[in-house]
Formats: sequence, structure tokens, C-alpha cells
Amino acid sequence: MTSLLSATFMLLFAGRALAQDTDDILQYVDPLIGSSNGGNVFPGASLPYGMAKAVADTNSSSNQGGFTLDGAPITGFSMMHDSGTGGSPSLGNFALFPYTSCPGGDINRCAFPKKTRANFGGFDESSVSARPGTFVITLDTGIRADMTVTQHAALFRFTFPGNSTMGEAAQPLILQDLTDLSNSRQDNGTVSVDEKTGRITGSARFLPSFAQGNYVLYFCTDFSGAEILDNGIFADSRASTSVKNMTISRSINGYPLPGGAFARFKSGAKPILARTATSFISVEQACRHAESEIPDFDFDRISQAATEQWQAKMEGIRVSTKGVDKSLITNFYSGIYRTHINPQNYTGENSLWSSDEPYFDSFYCIWDLFRSQLPFLTITDPMAVTQMIRSLIDTYRHVGWLPDCRMSLNKGYTQGGSNADVVLADAYIKGLKGGINWEDGYAAVVKDAEVEPFDWCCQGRGGLDSWHSLGYIPVQDFDWKGFGTLTRSISRTLEYAYNDFCIAEMAKASGRTTDQEKYTLSSGNWRNLYKEDQTSFWWNGTDTGFTGFFEPRYLNGTWGYQNPLNCSNHDDFSVCSLQNNGPETFESSIWEYGFYVPHDQATLISLYGGPDRFVDRLNYLHDQNITYIGNEPSFLTVFQYHYAGRPALSAKRAHYYIPEFFGTTPDGLPGNDDSGAMGSFVAFTMMGLFPNPGQNVYLITPPFFESVNITNPLTGKIARIRNVNFDPSYTNIYIQNATLDGVKYSRNWIDHSFFTEGKELVLTLGDKESDWGTKVADLPPSLGEYKGYGNSSSSAGYGSWNYTTGSSAKHVRSWLRGDLESL
Repeated sequence: MTSLLSATFMLLFAGRALAQDTDDILQYVDPLIGSSNGGNVFPGASLPYGMAKAVADTNSSSNQGGFTLDGAPITGFSMMHDSGTGGSPSLGNFALFPYTSCPGGDINRCAFPKKTRANFGGFDESSVSARPGTFVITLDTGIRADMTVTQHAALFRFTFPGNSTMGEAAQPLILQDLTDLSNSRQDNGTVSVDEKTGRITGSARFLPSFAQGNYVLYFCTDFSGAEILDNGIFADSRASTSVKNMTISRSINGYPLPGGAFARFKSGAKPILARTATSFISVEQACRHAESEIPDFDFDRISQAATEQWQAKMEGIRVSTKGVDKSLITNFYSGIYRTHINPQNYTGENSLWSSDEPYFDSFYCIWDLFRSQLPFLTITDPMAVTQMIRSLIDTYRHVGWLPDCRMSLNKGYTQGGSNADVVLADAYIKGLKGGINWEDGYAAVVKDAEVEPFDWCCQGRGGLDSWHSLGYIPVQDFDWKGFGTLTRSISRTLEYAYNDFCIAEMAKASGRTTDQEKYTLSSGNWRNLYKEDQTSFWWNGTDTGFTGFFEPRYLNGTWGYQNPLNCSNHDDFSVCSLQNNGPETFESSIWEYGFYVPHDQATLISLYGGPDRFVDRLNYLHDQNITYIGNEPSFLTVFQYHYAGRPALSAKRAHYYIPEFFGTTPDGLPGNDDSGAMGSFVAFTMMGLFPNPGQNVYLITPPFFESVNITNPLTGKIARIRNVNFDPSYTNIYIQNATLDGVKYSRNWIDHSFFTEGKELVLTLGDKESDWGTKVADLPPSLGEYKGYGNSSSSAGYGSWNYTTGSSAKHVRSWLRGDLESL
């Protein structure tokens, strides 16, 4: 009877939690978070994964997402963007710009080039309004611009003041130019304007932001709301109504010669709407997109449809808002929102090959996305991730390798390992199907491991001869089969090792025992760069007090040296990216990469002197600000205390970083959002479950809310996390005990079935650390055996592994031996 009453109470509680939070989720979404201070977000109008992304573009030095709130003026309004990226500003092609009239009615007195029209692009930040699917801004000239989108087209509504700033009657002019955010136009651009209708069409060739190659984009723009007065083209600072077609060169001075077309209208008494669409296929296809998706120029209808798409996409996660500061709710849902901006669904717009498979672009870049963004979407939008996986595999079929980065139909630069392997493994072991050809997917990841591409700068892996013979990537490697930047030997070794582990996971799940053994062995190659006597000193000579770090190694097996603190948060002098003189770690220090062994934390902990010493080292990483939470390698380190049997410290770190480093203001992000990576870190952390991507593992910490309900779109089941003794002042952030579906649960992690089967996790909280989740049997899976915990000698997870020094210097990876049958 007691258990029946308890079960009835739990059902009633769950129903009440759902009922009390049926308000509109979108009220908590602020797209402007990260629109200054290097957040580089796209804050404009977009659909989930939409190709059309409309916003006002500024000339800021940090305008990678188009719009910024940093005082920079507007130079145009365009409909192609990426979000949260580094590198050069991306897309922003074929911008529109409006004038209420040209002084004296003379079109040549309107400013056409981007640099000069910025003088007319000032705005008051209070005039800016952004919500999912719609963006609004008013220029200092009095012109208000509203914009919304469909999948491939954008609708801009320009409302003009009664008179121009010169007091003249409004005869609005709207121009459209042939440039992009980066001024990267190549070769010849073309533009035409129809004398009767004012339709503007054209194309140009541009450079991608962070990739090889180039791309051609086409556009089609129509107007509605006022009668055409005249139209024509402009070149540089001069315009003509008698010329309707133009082909313009790039010019010879490195800056594209300004050029484009314009339409002028007889009156500005009513709003004038500009409908514009783009295509990578043809002008005709761009026009078809515009006509089919926005046939009637009904701005309110299109805006409402965009809102409804976002509502449907965001409704899958509901939290109890009781007692929680609204800024935290906004932080949470805005993070979720940003995870749905990129990658972009370009299906039907791939001009490179013909295929019936989906095509997604703007994987910018997988080195960032694999850690939290794509795992988050696997929970909330598995159908979209299934399409993305199919797209990645289809790219492998036609290009030869899985991409690590892809944008504007081009191969982006590889930053570390072949981390699409992690993406595929994560999806495979979590059961995604939906038309995925997993035979081809497995062939793709194996090719990454076995066949070196000529241009491993941009796909696959480099240095595979050394990897296979030595078990590591040497510093100053001799690699004559393929070419890329010969740096990052440490971070590439560590990432390749984990990539191989993910292949082993796929092999295990698909019954490929030989491959499972092979790639499990090579996943231990990280050991070959561990130098047990390496010390670490600050630049002033102060000893950090820790010994044992990864270091570079030459072809002959001798050691090189890189200060373990180089490229840390304190390093203002090292070059840490893809430069030819870059270091042996990418965008992070040896200190931080020293924790990147996601599949074998047990062995790493043993090498570092046991769980207590591991915790000391992890604390030092965070307390001394060696790590930088604004870059993705830091994410997992927040939660790696779980592996040392101290999940309470993971919870404490989570509350240290949020909201201290993640706020709800335009400057609220600690670094660029990286296509939603930062947003997904916030969402996972506040939800109370953080993934170890590529593994069926989510690390448990208390949510920032009394309850969280997550609906699985595939099964319709609702997974629930509930905090007992929840304290919105966040004194009670330590788990005292837990139940899973009413049964005592002591593991500090759960697997993906929690979401697909709709389980309930109840966490009882307190203000002090407890022994919950601290025993070896409670720890997350690891290849190696957990030792030195004092409460159990049994292994937790993949199997018991022991490392012993092998006799073959040639095959250093033969150090790794283990009970393969237990895998």
C-alpha cells in the first residue's frame, strides 16, 4: 500500500510540474546574448537549421554573425549567415540598404559603397528587438527594418519616415550589392534589374570563412508595397537608371569594387517589402524559393509561422520555474535555442553532387560541435541529427572522407583529430537509425583511421605511417603522403587515440571483434607521449607542484619540450592555432590536454597519483585559471571529478561557471558561441546531465531547477529529473541519495535509455558533500581499472585493463594489453 501511494504521489507531482510550466518557452529566449564581446552569435531571424538567416550587418571587427551590439554602424541587411564562429566573417552576401530618398532626388547623392553608407547606418541599441524568427531595428535616419524568414528566403519590411533627414518627400531607394561580410568576392559578379518589376537578380563567387576553395551564390529579390519610380545599377560610387545589367570585376587593389543594383519608389507612405532568396544552384532556383515560400509578401503570416516552428522545436524540454531567477531560465532556454541555428539544412542546394540524401552545411567546426552540441540535439532532436549523420556519410561517399569542418560547400580546416568519428559513434551507440547506412558509416570511420588523404589539412588524419608504426604523431614528422600543418602533435595524438576508441565502440556494437581489438589497442597510444618525470613551472620560476605531463616526441623516440602552460589562459605570447609556427597543442595547453583521455580516466588517474592527486590537479587547472571556459576543451574538465569519485565537486564547478561566465547580456558569453557549442554547454550543465561524447554516458549533477522534463521525439516518453530539497539560492547543490524509477540509484552517471524510455531520476540534495556516487562501482566506465579508491578493487565499465611495458620499441602501442573478451 505504501509503495502504491508513493507511486501515485510521484505521478501527481509529475503532472503538476508539467501543468505549471505550460507558458510560452520563447519568452525566455534572448537571441542577443553573445552579440558583443566576441560571442559572434547570429542574433537575427532564422528557422531551426534554416538556410535563410536575416539580420542587420555591422562593420564591427567581430561581425562573424553579422550583427553586433558594440557601437558599430549598420552597412546592410543580408540573409546568409553562420553563428558564433571564429575565423573571418562568414557569408553576409548581397546586402540590402535603404534610403528614404536621395538628396535633391539625385541618385548619385545616395551613398552606394559599403564603407560610405555606414555613415547612414547608426542606430540606438534600444531600438533593437530580437525573438526567434524575427529581428527589428530602427536606424538613426528613422527607417525601421523588420525581417523574418522561411527556409530559403527572407522578407524585409522597411518603414520610412514621412520625409528624409533633409526634409524632402520620401522617394525611397533600396540598393543590393554584390559583396559579403568579408569583402571576399572573386572573379566577376553579375547583376540585372528588371525595368518594369524591379526584380534584381545576380550572382558572385566568394571565399568561405575557414576553408579551402570558393563558392558561387545566386540571388533573386522582389519588392512590394509601392510603385516603382525607376531602377538601375551602380558601380563604385556612381549609379545609372539607364543601365540594367552589369558584370563587374573584383578590381586589382585587393578590395572588391563596389557594385550592384537598386530600385527607387514613388512613395514611402506605406512600408516597402523586399523578398530575397538565395541558391547555390541558379538564379532560377533562388526565384523559385522566393515565389513558393513567400508568395504573398504577408510579413505577419511568415513571422508567425517562424514563431510556431520555434515553439514546436523548443517545447521538448520543460523546467519548473518556481523560485528560480528569470535570468537563469533565460540563460537555459537561450542556450538551447542557439544549438538549433547551425548546422544548416542545405538539402536541394548542393551543387557539387547529385544525391537523394540530406545535405547539411555549416558544420563549423566538428572539433567544437562533437563535445556537447550534437549530443544535446541527439536528445532533443534526434531526427535532425539522423539527417546530419546521413549528410556526413554522403559527404564521405562523394568527397572521400568525413569532414571535420564544412561550410559554403567547401572543406573546412581540420583542427585536431577526425572527430566526425566521435559524432558517428555517439549516434550509433545511442541507437539512431532513420535511414542511416551504418555500413557506409563504419567504412568511413575506418578509412579515417587507415588511409591518409593528400590534403589532411582539411579531412581525415595526417601522419598515419608514424601513427601505425610508432603509436604517436611525432613532432617534425616526416610525412610525404599527405600535407597539412605539421604542428599539434600532442593534441592530434590524444584525439586520434580517442577517435580510435570510438571506432572500437562501433566495432563492438556491430560484432566486429577483430576491429574492436585492433582499435582498442591503438586507443591506448596516448600513453606514448606521457613523460612521467616532466615538471611544470610558471614563467616566473614558481613550481606548480605537479609532475607527469604529455610532451612532444621525435621520430627517433627522443623527447621534445613544450612548456605545459603554453597556450593556457595566462599565455599572451604564444601562437596557438593553425599557423605553421604553432605549438604541439591546438588552442589549449598541455595542462588542459592532460585530462583529454575520455575513454580511460582510470588509467590517467593512476598515472597522476590516484584519485586525490587527480582532484588536486583538476582543482589547480580551474583555480589557477589555466583553463578557459570559453573554449571547448575545457567543457569535460568541469565534470571529470566524477571519475575520481567526487561528483559533488563537479556540481560545485558547474555553479562556479554558471552564471559567473555565462550571463544574459549581449556580452554574456566567455568566447564565441561556436555554432551553439557554448549554448549546449549551458543547457546540459543546467539540466544536470553532461555527456562524455562518443560514449553512452551522461554524468549526473543536480539541475538548476526543481524539476526538468525532457520529451523524447522518437518515443514520446518523458524523462524526468526531480530535485528534493531544491534550494534556488543554490546552497543545496550536493546529491545525498538518488532513485531511478523509484529504486535506489548510486551510480553517478546514466545512459541514453534514460531519455528513450522516459525514466525518472529523483535526487535528494543537501548542503554538504555526501558519499553518493563515490564508490568504484558507481563510477563511469573506463578502459583501465580504477585503483586506490579504498572502497573496492572492481573495475567499473568497459573491462579490466593493465598497461605493461612491451619489449618492442618499434610497436610502442604493444604496451596496452587487456582482457579483450570483457569489452
